[in-house]
Amino acid sequence: MSRSEEDIIQRLKENARKELTENILPFWIERMSDRKQGGFYGRIDGKNTVHPAAPKGAVLNARILWTFSSAHYILGIPSYLETATRAWEYVNRYFFDEEYGGVWWSLNSNSIPLETKKQVYAQAFFIYALSQHFITAGNENARKRAVELYDLLEEHSLDRQYGGYLEAFSREWIELEDLRLSEKDQNEKKTTNTNLHVLEAYTMLARACPDRYLRNQLRSLLHSFLEKIIHPVTFHLRLFFDEFWNSRSQLVSYGHDIEAAWLLYETAQVLEDRSLIDRVSNISVKMVDAALEGFQEDGSMIYETDEATGRTDRDRHWWVQAEAVVGLIHAWQLTGRKEYLEKADRCFSYITNHLADRKNGEWYWSIRADGRVNTDNDKAGFWKCPYHNSRMCLEILQRFGDK
Repeated sequence: MSRSEEDIIQRLKENARKELTENILPFWIERMSDRKQGGFYGRIDGKNTVHPAAPKGAVLNARILWTFSSAHYILGIPSYLETATRAWEYVNRYFFDEEYGGVWWSLNSNSIPLETKKQVYAQAFFIYALSQHFITAGNENARKRAVELYDLLEEHSLDRQYGGYLEAFSREWIELEDLRLSEKDQNEKKTTNTNLHVLEAYTMLARACPDRYLRNQLRSLLHSFLEKIIHPVTFHLRLFFDEFWNSRSQLVSYGHDIEAAWLLYETAQVLEDRSLIDRVSNISVKMVDAALEGFQEDGSMIYETDEATGRTDRDRHWWVQAEAVVGLIHAWQLTGRKEYLEKADRCFSYITNHLADRKNGEWYWSIRADGRVNTDNDKAGFWKCPYHNSRMCLEILQRFGDK
């Protein structure tokens, strides 16, 4: 390792610790904790105004539970465990459907179920968070809840004939007509986004619950990525599919490409299969290279391109930058090619100089293509959670051995 690489690593470690402990996590503890109605507020808008009456989303609350459980696991700071425990107590009390199983999509601000559908994406994030909380705190009830959700996905969402997991169900686990995760998505039976986060969740559950059948399912889902989802020529992810894995979109999502590159490798490592690790290692570097088509001279990564229309969204979204940093470090660790580490350093500098809100805490939703800060979208809310940016910081600290 060269001296300049050592300098970059030291700078990344110092900046990651500072960003996490001084800017991101204090915001969620101090600004987002709902002391009156319990849990966490559902929204702080882009102008830093709290909306106490906003709905409380499943994805937001699961990601808060994961973030603070993981932060305590790595850093050992007591207030992080206190916040994780608070998150656990709230979701355990209010988010689970005790009659039909699974978690609600959302609650109103008074913790009453609002949207009762069973979106598989949300079930997956709860498995992910509950598994990490068990690993961190030894909470057996959290692990039990995670296994219950896993069993429900295997019963209702798993496509036993063609592989992968279907998108969405009613409260009673009947498949819905409208399967979309959000209004911007296509209404298809299978999406890369949901299957990627089922993979991520099952990988974490495999650490918390070493079960042979679970590992077989994890291996099967990983093969779906390698054989169905990743384009064999471009190495971009194909994003929307029918139930037979026919691609229904020509969208390229640079953030998902580079996020999947390191998550797939993490799964292969958990499976402890040397040949599979080698195969995924080779493919994941090609996926990072494909994602770098969206990397800009200023160190940022743009959002997406629709190859069918030629339209490119050049906004710099918060989560894409976070995943770019991790994916680039991952590629450097696999190849030793210095340019990956240098790009990771440049991307972190872009985050520090443009996305991080030094006055009010956390990060902005995005920087627009013309360089303006986007204050129209939330600072925290249904989709704007502490997961991507906290995870980036924690991955840096873990990968470079600084705890």
